[in-house]
Amino acid sequence: MAKQTNASAKEAPQFQAPKKKKKWLKRIIALTVIVALLALFLTQCMKGGVQTASGSYLPATAAVQDLTVAVTGPGTVKPNDTYRATALVKGEVLSAPFEEGQEIHKDDTLFVIDASDVETAIQQAQLSVQSAQLNYDSLVRTRNDNTQDRQVKANASGVVTKVYVDPGDTVAAGTPIADILDRDNMKLKVPFHSVNATAFYVGQSATVTVSGTAETLYGTITEIAATDSVGAGGTLVRNVTIAVQNPGALSNTSMGSAMVGEVSSSASGTFQYGESKQLIAKYSGELQTLDLNEGDKVYDGQLLGEFKETKMQDQIDAAAIQLQNARLSLQNAKDRLEDYTITSPIDGTVIEKNYKAGDNIDPSTATATGANAFLAVIYDMSRLTFDINVSEMDVVRVEVGQKVTFTADALDGQEFTGVVEKVNINGTTQNGNTSYPVTVVVDGSGSDLAAQGLLPGMSVSASIIVEEIADVLAIPVDAVQRSETPYVFVAGEGAMDDKGNLVDFTKLEQRTVELGRNSDEFIEILSGLEEGETVFIPNAASSIMSQMFM
Repeated sequence: MAKQTNASAKEAPQFQAPKKKKKWLKRIIALTVIVALLALFLTQCMKGGVQTASGSYLPATAAVQDLTVAVTGPGTVKPNDTYRATALVKGEVLSAPFEEGQEIHKDDTLFVIDASDVETAIQQAQLSVQSAQLNYDSLVRTRNDNTQDRQVKANASGVVTKVYVDPGDTVAAGTPIADILDRDNMKLKVPFHSVNATAFYVGQSATVTVSGTAETLYGTITEIAATDSVGAGGTLVRNVTIAVQNPGALSNTSMGSAMVGEVSSSASGTFQYGESKQLIAKYSGELQTLDLNEGDKVYDGQLLGEFKETKMQDQIDAAAIQLQNARLSLQNAKDRLEDYTITSPIDGTVIEKNYKAGDNIDPSTATATGANAFLAVIYDMSRLTFDINVSEMDVVRVEVGQKVTFTADALDGQEFTGVVEKVNINGTTQNGNTSYPVTVVVDGSGSDLAAQGLLPGMSVSASIIVEEIADVLAIPVDAVQRSETPYVFVAGEGAMDDKGNLVDFTKLEQRTVELGRNSDEFIEILSGLEEGETVFIPNAASSIMSQMFM
């Protein structure tokens, strides 16, 4: 092996360059011939084509048949009606007495939300109505008695913390005049063990120790809670209120503990001012005088100002308006209460249930597309429908009551039927083309259709049967070549052999035809062809070549 390699290496310089050059020359000549042949082939094609097998064109026979004219389009199945339950208020779900898959009837309760806040508002509104009614009745009685009391008197003893009006202002009955706070007297509410508190009594002496300063104050019990509550560690306690004199440093943020006899409170409490009241105008009119400033000390019943004498009827009219406003506020509060009970407006089946008893609802944090965007979803499956967008050219042929056939993409081999229920004249225009939604009702009940697999949300391909024609001459739609004058390909002389096979597509002839109505697959021929004649449909390859060499 080594010797042969060395011998070859020694012979390498003996190769002649001319011999190598002759091999490359032969290759170049061969390539030139191939290029020339290809050019000749393309030239022949450009001059009129070449013969080809019949596989380039598909034959079809003009035949008399029944023709179904249809308008087609896609759609999406939807239930007869849908209710997506949402909340207008936030709160805890107290009850949700239904489950997914359950049949629901109209007006059935779906959710009950904790309405304690609005119930409190209703109680307050009721008190406002009662107050306004009393004021109105009082004014009426005053008018009937032909008396007027225009004086403004303090309704509590204490310090004036705020003044809302000035002399000369026109004030309506019910308007705040001033806030009065009793800072001299303080109240401390602290818990005692229930077993000890039951022995206490109102008026009993008590000792109070101020937290932080350890200052000792002496007071008396003014109130004992009637019921027990649970204190620290689960013990039963009762709240006891003790009144003391303010030595000067106490405020409503101070804290303290208490002792009654030898019994100490179980926890500390926060001091409250002895009394805090708002002085309210009882009459309407111009405030003639008001000798009152912030920081003034007043006593209960003290004369503070006087209203200018006015006609009594004006006050009664103002009180009547105030009473009406209070009633409206009460009605609004009651109306809000309805938002805390959610009922179903339709009969249907529960498709989704996203909240249960104990869950908290907050509409302000709900998202339109989130998993919990709706409290529940209910479908009325009594029937199924879908919409087809029909072009402006076809919609004129669509009428209510026309039969519809369709298939679902997800259900192979199954065909369903329906009927046009509505042709909507509210069209949508896009890129200069207008389409109109046509509503189709599916034949059969929703439950039966669901058992066959047809469900809301499925995509369907539908055909609206606009016309059914019997005994017309027709050929496949693909056989017609569209131009200013439509035509078809028929065999010319020499195009076919003795066996009826197409052997030369360059000898096909164009024949003008008059077209009529058509379906997706076939088109009516009014003139230009006779029954039994053969037309040729270009396949993809011949169509491309025809476009290249026109």
